[in-house]
Amino acid sequence: MKKRIAIVAGGDSSEHVVSLRSAQGIWSFLNHDKYDTYIIIMKGKDWHLVNYDGKNYHTDETWPIDRNDFSVVKDGVRLMFDFAYIIIHGTPGENGLLQGYFDLIGMPYSCCGVLTAALTCSKYFCNKYLSTMGIPVAKSILLHKGETIETETVVEELGLPVFVKPNAGGSSYATTKVKEAGRLQQAIYDAMHEATGEVIIESFMQGTEITCGCYMSRHGLTALPVTEVCPKTEFFDVDAKYNGAVEEITPARLSAEKTQRVQALTKQIYTYIGAKGIIRVDYIIIGNEPHLLEVNTTPGMTATSFIPQEVRAAGLNIQDVMDDVIQASMKI
Repeated sequence: MKKRIAIVAGGDSSEHVVSLRSAQGIWSFLNHDKYDTYIIIMKGKDWHLVNYDGKNYHTDETWPIDRNDFSVVKDGVRLMFDFAYIIIHGTPGENGLLQGYFDLIGMPYSCCGVLTAALTCSKYFCNKYLSTMGIPVAKSILLHKGETIETETVVEELGLPVFVKPNAGGSSYATTKVKEAGRLQQAIYDAMHEATGEVIIESFMQGTEITCGCYMSRHGLTALPVTEVCPKTEFFDVDAKYNGAVEEITPARLSAEKTQRVQALTKQIYTYIGAKGIIRVDYIIIGNEPHLLEVNTTPGMTATSFIPQEVRAAGLNIQDVMDDVIQASMKI
């Protein structure tokens, strides 16, 4: 009998639309001879199954989710799901809220648990934690909602340029590379009004930007080939990520030794944070040393996203990888 997979997408952040694209990617990657696959879209308290035909969402055909057990009545029949593939970028799918709900109702899911999600959703605290393991990170300052800081203090502690971004945001929304002191306060204001209101200010790291995927299967921990990220814009911003203003080179133009070092470090990080499923870790290589940018426990999964690129470069089949991840998570 086929297992029923609920791909859970949407969410309450600026990445809602990005999540819907990733859900389409996940749907296309799954083995439909093996799984009955559905897409659930969440927005606030509106949780519903949407009719998806493999190409388009038919938002005029939806069925509400019963939050008591995450079931849905469709055509007079109550559907129960065997597994949830969480592909929400941002809250509530990337910060532990949804994971806690699924833990309470006993629903197995694809990504890390509550503690890991809460940790990695905060760029500041995740990087501080991993720095205690000897992993190099940028110098940073955290501002809580409503807090202010003098421009001179930031420049004295971190220098210029700096990156200002939401501490719990993604996809580079409200992220600014500040090169002039006079632009700092506006950048803080923009980031403060995105996501949770917390802002992280980070020192600039000059080097080669790379990213590396990693996943747990029934066969153990696998680090994927490394991707080199060469944005045509000032940095890897929204335009670069979603409008093609970037060159992505997989495998990255690194020596075999550097590649192995990045892959080994990515596996270590996976273990240190207690990850599950597929993650992606972003770095800046300075000299010979990879410096951590951030950990993404719910990476984008469109056909052109980094993870599918790296899976292809590894000579693996994305359908097999997804099957491995689901089976490892369900322990079947």
